[in-house]
Amino acid sequence: MGSCSAKETPGLYPVNKNNMVVVDPITRIEGHLRVETEVEGGMIKNAWSSSQLFRGLEIILKGRDPRDAQHFTQRACGVCTYVHALASTRAVEDAVGVRIPDNANIIRNLVMGAQYLHDHIVHFYALHALDWVDVVDGLSANPADAAKLANDISGGRRKATAEEFKAVQDKLKTFVASGQLGPFAHAYFLGEKHPAYKLPPAANLMATADYLKALHLQVKAARLMAIYGAKNPHTQFTVVGGVTCYEGLTPKVIAQYRELLAEVKTFVEDYYIPDLLAVASFYKDWTKIGGCTNFMSMGEFPETVDCSLSERYFPAGIIFNQDPSTIAEFDPKVITEAVGHSWYEAGQPLHPYQGVTAPKYTDLGDYDHYSWMKAPRYNGLAMETGPLAHCLVAYAKGHPEVTKYVKYVLEYLNADTSALFSTLGRTAGRGIECIVTANRIGSWIDQLEANLKKGDDKIYQDWKWKSGTYEGVGFVGAPRGGLSHWIVINKDKIENFQLVVPSTWNLGPRDDAGVPGPTEESLMNNTPIADPERPVEILRTVHSFDPCIACGVHVVDKRTGKKTYVKAL
Repeated sequence: MGSCSAKETPGLYPVNKNNMVVVDPITRIEGHLRVETEVEGGMIKNAWSSSQLFRGLEIILKGRDPRDAQHFTQRACGVCTYVHALASTRAVEDAVGVRIPDNANIIRNLVMGAQYLHDHIVHFYALHALDWVDVVDGLSANPADAAKLANDISGGRRKATAEEFKAVQDKLKTFVASGQLGPFAHAYFLGEKHPAYKLPPAANLMATADYLKALHLQVKAARLMAIYGAKNPHTQFTVVGGVTCYEGLTPKVIAQYRELLAEVKTFVEDYYIPDLLAVASFYKDWTKIGGCTNFMSMGEFPETVDCSLSERYFPAGIIFNQDPSTIAEFDPKVITEAVGHSWYEAGQPLHPYQGVTAPKYTDLGDYDHYSWMKAPRYNGLAMETGPLAHCLVAYAKGHPEVTKYVKYVLEYLNADTSALFSTLGRTAGRGIECIVTANRIGSWIDQLEANLKKGDDKIYQDWKWKSGTYEGVGFVGAPRGGLSHWIVINKDKIENFQLVVPSTWNLGPRDDAGVPGPTEESLMNNTPIADPERPVEILRTVHSFDPCIACGVHVVDKRTGKKTYVKAL
């Protein structure tokens, strides 16, 4: 599972463009991602990750009031909106030098913690688990077996019955008989059994039942965000200097938050983590598939008012060459963005403060320039970011809670730490981050109540603009990974603004040296394709990054010379 260097990288151009299998679109979440791969001997040999959507927020923001940036940048995504509001607000706070009150920092953590829970639950059940679960196969399950499996894997916390799984099975029969399968019609290749699906019928029935539960539960996680965020999506409570939710200091609101948190946390403990481990136990071969080389965490959940990177609950750091012993401190000065293979005007890799967003579209079939994403690099290296990177850095730094759950997962799978550097490790890392966050949130509520008992109810700090031209950056360890907003302010207006987002780090194209981005690298790392006409293996690895964009997947099979189109709804 080594690095893909410029010398080792396969050629930029496909060997035969006519040998293509196309999966397009995959409409699970907003945006447009196109992935093309070349397959030889049943293995992916080359890959291209292409964003098909240009937003241009950097251009839109020029000349505007810096305080308005958060309202625009939240519209970069219809899912992870608050993280952009927070990054933009932190960028301005960094520029003007304001330190927010402790209560404001706590409340921001409460909303971010709720976002973590919501995002990870939605990702596992709605966006990723069904890459591993054969829904229709659950029709052949014995409901009693499914109930026993659910109770066993939850350690007895669940009290599932055969009757409840029989009810789900009956609904599923009606659903399948109707022929109106919606998102399952093509995306999960119903009909002939797919050789890449390995769960037994009882596990498929259990996972399908819990998928339906998660659809209802995620609404409560979203409500948890809205208690302090005012609404979800597109929260309205952050301002430069703090937050505005004064009603959130009342016992009634705090109690409401605690009540919803307890319900969501129970689901994470009794359903999400057991389901994840149950699925993983049948796909242990995926601990050797889809790994990346280098990992970056910007950290999250500052627990002191200075919000420094060194004072975050999930720590910032860098891991090189899949070696946690090489842990290095995160250095923002060495971040650059390359555009050599992107649809932008040519230029040298630039630090975000000097970043230029000058679009120049060529053609969909242009392999020299094939993505609207830039290629972020850390000291010239591609970096995977996201929950796995967060967990690896925390584990390397001896974070007690992360270490406990990493060891628990590895022991359950009878695997060593090398298993983490994989598609399955990426999926497990998200679950670990979710339960560690769920356990931590209660301490922030306790601290808020302790501050209020001492008479400290301050949630906003006054501040003033500076003179001349000055800069600021807001770092957020978003559920999808390291997010940073970079602002240059001149005469109280935005002179330059750059968003360097998790999906750009993970799904960006090759850089100027030809080195692939993490998704491209991971697909080229030992990924099999059992059936080029039904390439579910590509979906598993791409979706393990939780791309904030829908996917179009193209598979080039050198052997068959056949061009096939698969529509996944």
